[in-house]
Amino acid sequence: MKITQFIENAFKNYLPSPFTLAILLTFVSFGFTLIFTLPENTSIGNYTLDLLSFWEDGIWSTKLLEFAYQMMLILVLGHVLVLSQPMSNLIGKLTRFCSTTANSAAIVGASTMIVAFFNWGLGLIFGALLARKVAEQAQQKNLPLNYPLIGAAGYVGLMVWHGGISGSAPVKINENGHIKDLMANTSSKEIIQQIPDVITFSETVFSSWNLITFLVVLLVITLLLYNLGKKAKPTPIALDVYKFDFSESSSTRAEKLDSSRFLAYLFGGLIVFVAFYKYGQDILQLKVTPNFLNFFMLGLGIILHKSLRNFANAVGESISDISGILIQFPLYFGIMGMMTQSGMVNLISDAFISISNEVTLPLFTFFSAGLVNIFVPSGGGQWVVQGPIIIESSLQLGVPLPKAIMALAYGDQITNMLQPFWALPLLGITKLKAKEILPYTLIAMIVGSIIYLLALILI
Repeated sequence: MKITQFIENAFKNYLPSPFTLAILLTFVSFGFTLIFTLPENTSIGNYTLDLLSFWEDGIWSTKLLEFAYQMMLILVLGHVLVLSQPMSNLIGKLTRFCSTTANSAAIVGASTMIVAFFNWGLGLIFGALLARKVAEQAQQKNLPLNYPLIGAAGYVGLMVWHGGISGSAPVKINENGHIKDLMANTSSKEIIQQIPDVITFSETVFSSWNLITFLVVLLVITLLLYNLGKKAKPTPIALDVYKFDFSESSSTRAEKLDSSRFLAYLFGGLIVFVAFYKYGQDILQLKVTPNFLNFFMLGLGIILHKSLRNFANAVGESISDISGILIQFPLYFGIMGMMTQSGMVNLISDAFISISNEVTLPLFTFFSAGLVNIFVPSGGGQWVVQGPIIIESSLQLGVPLPKAIMALAYGDQITNMLQPFWALPLLGITKLKAKEILPYTLIAMIVGSIIYLLALILI
């Protein structure tokens, strides 16, 4: 496994933290934008001030900050749901079927991908906890198990998430006017007129071709993990029991109110009712927005935790997940502000168009999205930076927007198997190291890439 050791060393020695990378990308974007978009008869000094103003405008864009908060809630509330007692019971039931490395890897991988298709935050933590519990059971019953492979299986949900219900790009283009707002300072009036108000899930996530692609990935990766498990050698396991505290004890009246099941069911039920009342028509039209997802998960989370105290404790446990994207998102918004208002997006789009046609653009989009994800390990941040380029290029070449946007989603999600940023929560829960799961996630990435490329060619 020299290649995996090489990749791990490269990431460790040469790739700085995502926050530092976001700052470096800001300087790089500023430099290229200054060089390639400097207007005639304008001094470098004055244009530098203009670009800094564009950058600041992007950072504090109200709509983009709303987008950032929506994405952070999707991650936190997904984690909160996993920490509920019913989800803990489900994980316990699944582990009973895990008696060998082969069937454990298949069960962990398949269930993680299914859960991640519905919510990426839920899938990320679900997979980590399931992998941990499988290892704890093997340790308790003295069953031979290759724990790194099980940990890798718990991470493969991140190779399907962006094509799923909580995917940043598909969810945002479901909002009225989002694409036009994103392209407002970028495209000509003729291009803007071609942009639809919404692109619903019926054209992206729930389209027949995307569902078939997901099912093929689900089946093939599950079989791959099973076969890898049959050949994998057992590894030593030394773990304590991982358990979230579902405390119900209360002494004062205030504490009894905090732990009241009636209040939790009443308020959580009210939220779920309002969510379906307000967004029911949208759901029937396969228009699933971030606001509905988060509102529904908020109510469901309160209900499943059975008390406001347990829910609040779960939020506290989950909040560290968003520490990275909390500060990175505004920096990506600043990059977008510079690139769109300066016209840099149009220049990059023209370059894409010059080397692409209707057939090859989705393939270039897939590869470029995979590359960008290594440096911008956030689907939401990547959509803001790369989305305008993809939309502009697609409209000019006549490529259907749903196909181009899903090509971006596929490329972004597949290199999560290489980029260790989102594996950090899993590594923290499982106590594994990146170099231990990388050999298996790399194999999954290669196989998954072949499936996604074939899908884009055959669509």
